[in-house]
Amino acid sequence: MIRVLLVDDDLELCSMQGEYLSNEGFAVQMCHDGESGLEEALSGDYDLILLDVMMPKLNGIDVLRRLRIHSNIPVLMLTAKGDDIDRIIGLELGADDYVSKPCTPRELVARVRAILRRADPEKQDPGQLQPLRVGALAISAASRSATWRDELLDLTSTEFNLLEMLCRRAGRTISKEDLSLHTLGRPLARYDRSIDVHVSNLRQKLGTLKDGRSPIQTIRGIGYQLVVE
Repeated sequence: MIRVLLVDDDLELCSMQGEYLSNEGFAVQMCHDGESGLEEALSGDYDLILLDVMMPKLNGIDVLRRLRIHSNIPVLMLTAKGDDIDRIIGLELGADDYVSKPCTPRELVARVRAILRRADPEKQDPGQLQPLRVGALAISAASRSATWRDELLDLTSTEFNLLEMLCRRAGRTISKEDLSLHTLGRPLARYDRSIDVHVSNLRQKLGTLKDGRSPIQTIRGIGYQLVVE
């Protein structure tokens, strides 16, 4: 059974979301402050964490920052509607995606399943599990690992999905809309910078090509392209 850790100090909302997730077949554990949530996340064996931003003792941003030192478990942030700063900071720190509160239970479950589906190589077509190599970048879809110049990259689930898609279509431009659909499982919303932030994170982890350029190039007004050396 898929285990989900729900960390939120809104007891009523947390109970409602937990009940809905349980009815959908998830095993749900709940914590109601950041300190206990972080402790449980690090000690438990979970498949995904739902993490609220505004919490007592330790806010969600600090929980995520400390969690990412030790784990790349998928994290879906629960943010206040219209709070773009928290969303961007969360994504920069390695959150896989976010959902605005209040949200419908159905939307929450759909977002959780989209993240888990993209993090599970067993659900992929066997033909998609063959190793990939583009220049100094090598990707193993089967083990969900990637190396750059033979150094293992420390990637979140969403960062891996994004890099894999760019690698499969190396040398071609991929629109932000397509990247959002295939890596986040949702259409690109207006003013949504999620893909941009994930690409920025990847650029920092990859470094540069021999000529000093980033291996992921921005195609203005369209999207991104992985450079073929």
